[in-house]
Amino acid sequence: MFFRNLTFFRFPAELGTLLPAASSDELQSLGERLATMPLQPVGTLELSSHGFVPPLGAGSEAFAHAVGTAQWIALGGEERLLPAAVINAELAKRLDEVEERERRRPGGRARKRMKEEIVHEFLPRAFTRPTRTDAYFDLDRCFIAVDTSSRRTAEGVVSAVRQAMGSFPALPLNAEVAPRGVLTGWIAGEPLPDGLSLGEDCEFRSAGDDGARVTIRSLDMGSEEVTQHLEAGMQCTRLALVLDDHVSFELGEDLVVRKLRFLEGAVDALDGQEHEDVHAELDARFALMAGEVGRLFDVLEQALRLSEVGS
Repeated sequence: MFFRNLTFFRFPAELGTLLPAASSDELQSLGERLATMPLQPVGTLELSSHGFVPPLGAGSEAFAHAVGTAQWIALGGEERLLPAAVINAELAKRLDEVEERERRRPGGRARKRMKEEIVHEFLPRAFTRPTRTDAYFDLDRCFIAVDTSSRRTAEGVVSAVRQAMGSFPALPLNAEVAPRGVLTGWIAGEPLPDGLSLGEDCEFRSAGDDGARVTIRSLDMGSEEVTQHLEAGMQCTRLALVLDDHVSFELGEDLVVRKLRFLEGAVDALDGQEHEDVHAELDARFALMAGEVGRLFDVLEQALRLSEVGS
């Protein structure tokens, strides 16, 4: 169940103390709040439906799963597959029929109306595709990490949490220093934070208006080719890094963590452990992931001077 990407949002420290609180008329636990907005089957005339699902799967009833101060949630969805090419092909066919019958081509409003009719006609017959996006709250560090590199998808999860909770003042990460400058400096030889080391992949972009981009894979960051790009004034916008020989990842100037991978140094702790059932094993993996991601967040917070969020 290890996440592969991390898009972070921070929330006020006061909220972290309220989320796991006991049920009351005024204050509900996180799971109870999310349970008010469960995933519903997509309607026959709907393109999509979204709602929360138990993160441990259909056999569980809890909409938030806690291990320590980390709480795991999942936003499920159903999407109807109705390709634009199918709609456009049917529309072209019907337009040709009208033109042949009436000796005229329908205007813009008529074409729009015909397209809407086709969508309503085809929707009930369209296949549905399930989706799921996992996320977890770190109540100590006051962030929510969404398992996606898509800002739009991550904001959709946060928006759903906000809708279920009534209020959720979470904001994307904000660095008080320029991430591009920090990443470029690390490649150029500036000291890295303790535990962090350079990987072998990076992306450079021109500082000018031409927007030139160079992607480097499987190359030592001290190589001549990398040095030439630095001397040409290009700046690093994405950099592969390794933390404590436990986690490898790529950090972008958008502060999104991509290609997250847990290395042997981290997962060795799981080897040889006996678990009573699947849920116990998931707990162990989740606890390991939350610990490593928390450590990663601490390093990034210090290196990039991440802003806190006020109430």
